[in-house]
Amino acid sequence: MAHCLVPTAEEILDRVFPVLDKGFVRLVDYLGGDARIVQAARVSYGEGTKSYREDAALIDYLLRNEHTSPFEQVVLTFHIKLPIFVARQWIRHRTARVNEISGRYSILKDEFYLPAPEDVALQSRDNKQGRAEPLPADEAAAVIARLEAGQKAAYAEYTALVDMGLARELARIDLPLSLYTEWYWQIDLHNLFRFLALRLDAHAQKEIRAYAAVLLEIARRVAPAATASFERHTLEGLRFSGPEVAEIRRRLARTSGAADASSEEVPLLEGKELERFEAKLASGRQL
Repeated sequence: MAHCLVPTAEEILDRVFPVLDKGFVRLVDYLGGDARIVQAARVSYGEGTKSYREDAALIDYLLRNEHTSPFEQVVLTFHIKLPIFVARQWIRHRTARVNEISGRYSILKDEFYLPAPEDVALQSRDNKQGRAEPLPADEAAAVIARLEAGQKAAYAEYTALVDMGLARELARIDLPLSLYTEWYWQIDLHNLFRFLALRLDAHAQKEIRAYAAVLLEIARRVAPAATASFERHTLEGLRFSGPEVAEIRRRLARTSGAADASSEEVPLLEGKELERFEAKLASGRQL
């Protein structure tokens, strides 16, 4: 198959998709789309040998049964501007190729992330890595003002150190995590879906979820059938452990009247495990 052009992807090449207050995502290049996945799966010598419906069904089968290698044939390259604290979470996904702006060579821009008032919240009491309820508007405004003052002071010191001739690699070290950075990020579709499954989850930090939502929209433009299958089977699906499956069977048997009376009310899960299971069922009912 020759170079695969996807009209919906061509329409958005180099388009800036704003994220957060100063960030963005741009699709700068792509290799392949749904047709490439189908070709890789069939190892065929041509195009159009099957109908779109049959191709979509094949893609759905591949994703549902976790035949991942055909999805690796599709590659997307992004230009992304993001706060450093988001980048540090992002870089944990070690399945992409990254080239980031260097503060050793470049003068870093005076651009910092400030959360919206509705995103300024207290620390969650039961989730060590999450937020609780937002602060009242006046308190949120005060927090944002303190963050902004700290950012301005840090950048003023950075500028002063650069102006006195200090090495840029040293001058940068006191800049805060809210500073924006930029990178080119290239990843295949299989690993992009893995990234999205984790970073679109409600437990992920809100700021990185905002980027993941934009990446999902771009993936729809590049490989619509594959992304639809990913949304159906992964984003909208649920996975259960062995004990959770046993608990589901116990409840179904109790509902149908086929359960042993002695085991009807004996839960197979307890404590945090039971709480997580109930939360999972509740999230599934909301889909």
